[in-house]
Amino acid sequence: MISVNDLKTGLTLQLDNGLWSVVEFLHVKPGKGAAFVRTKLKNVETGQVVERTFRAGEKVAKAMLDRREMQYLYLEGKDYVMMDLETYEQLPVPEAQIGDGKKYLKENMNVQILLHDGKIIGVDLPNFVELEVVETPPAEKGNTAQGGTKPATLEGGAVVNVPFFINVGDKLRIDTRTNEYLDRV
Repeated sequence: MISVNDLKTGLTLQLDNGLWSVVEFLHVKPGKGAAFVRTKLKNVETGQVVERTFRAGEKVAKAMLDRREMQYLYLEGKDYVMMDLETYEQLPVPEAQIGDGKKYLKENMNVQILLHDGKIIGVDLPNFVELEVVETPPAEKGNTAQGGTKPATLEGGAVVNVPFFINVGDKLRIDTRTNEYLDRV
């Protein structure tokens, strides 16, 4: 059990016979009355998002999750095949469990798989990945004085805004949490 005062984004809770991930939270201390915590929770199995308010100091059950480091091997139909790095067992992970993270996956990339009671509930990608640019418009001469940006499509399908000097074939470091260009590798 943890206090709702200790909530963090991404924390998984066990509420109402289901697993809920904290999307947003806000501690509110009104001028009159008791403090409370306003949260936005996402159901891990169904994807349903609900808003819920807790009294400050209220206790909630934290879900016990098992994290395993696995390596992404290949795509088979709609499943992403992952290999456990300890047992070398191969597990298919449904596309729905990976979500938007699929656009950053590269073969042989290590990821963290979240398990609850032996069932896969999510995938944590590395914070930074290096991907190659496969499509971007050419730089326009004389249009760089303001330091503008242009869209670039990366090898996994992600589209990010990059500076004008980036060309097709360049390898870029991307922040997977914010979908932002960091630097050229």
